[in-house]
Amino acid sequence: MAPTKTAHKKVLVTGANGYIGNAVARAFSRAGWTTYGLVRKESSLPDLASDEIIPLFGSPSDTSFVSNLQEKGIVFDVIVSTTEQIMNYFPHYNEIVSLLRILAKQSKDKGIRPLVIFTSGCKDYGTSTFLSTSKDKAPHTEESPLNPPTLLMDRANGAITIFEHEDLFDAIVTRPTNVYGLSSSFYGLIFKFAEQAKKKGVWQIDEHPDTILHAMHVDDCGEAYVALAEAERSVVKGQCYNMSASEWETLRDVASAVAKEYGVEDGVRFVEGQEGRLPVEQDWNRMLLGWTQWIGSEKLRKDTGWYDKRQLFSEGIHAYRLAYEVSIQRGGGVLQKIENRKAAMEHN
Repeated sequence: MAPTKTAHKKVLVTGANGYIGNAVARAFSRAGWTTYGLVRKESSLPDLASDEIIPLFGSPSDTSFVSNLQEKGIVFDVIVSTTEQIMNYFPHYNEIVSLLRILAKQSKDKGIRPLVIFTSGCKDYGTSTFLSTSKDKAPHTEESPLNPPTLLMDRANGAITIFEHEDLFDAIVTRPTNVYGLSSSFYGLIFKFAEQAKKKGVWQIDEHPDTILHAMHVDDCGEAYVALAEAERSVVKGQCYNMSASEWETLRDVASAVAKEYGVEDGVRFVEGQEGRLPVEQDWNRMLLGWTQWIGSEKLRKDTGWYDKRQLFSEGIHAYRLAYEVSIQRGGGVLQKIENRKAAMEHN
């Protein structure tokens, strides 16, 4: 007897051309979901289609695509939100919620109560109060109080209000660590720093070498979203989940590996505490290299069975460098987006 064919569930990922959003959409597609990706740039549509993600052109502020979905009877079992505007959080957030409610209402009318997976970030907890060498240290867990820097205050407080819409959907809030791999997003700046250091012959870093850098590969992050979507709904709904690799690295681990990879002649020199430097939460470079934080993700692992598979950044540095350089050669605009965010933060 032939096996019974199961219906493939549908998921919509907003910001599906973004760094995390694209990884999430690709992960759902690999897992057998019928995957739709919402993007605001027409130029991104072919890239989604090539990854077997059905492209939708629109945004939380341009919902004209919704009527086409309604005409075709397309509704979603899961909706993943991966976009944010840090500098002007709530106007964008309110548009996202409005879109989520419209889509959830359509699903509900078809007898489906959708799950919304809403993305925030682990910096909502603030920095840890210790270094890797400290005797008394423990990870931030989902029970830890939120203590974000001023820059992230609106996000930290706003994201959890997604739970207020239980009339139409169930919700989860995710808090991923920094992510790397492929184009490497913000971690791409580390490669850029190393390129500059090679010319100077030494990489001078104004941070403590025992700073804890806890990050994860972006594909592991994408798989974590799928794990939540496929978990027992009664267990995961209404919950916040940290997403992190099972191990953390130190700044010394990362910087030493990168300096060796780039052949920086005199390696790394740590000069922590130079006069005039800005606090870590006010300097984009310091937020990357000086933000010490250990994030626990045991709750996610226990509730879903998910685990990270990819090498740590310092361990897989050669492959990650090659992928980063190819993305730059192909016109990847990640670093430009980062520079734009840095400029906006400095302006504010």
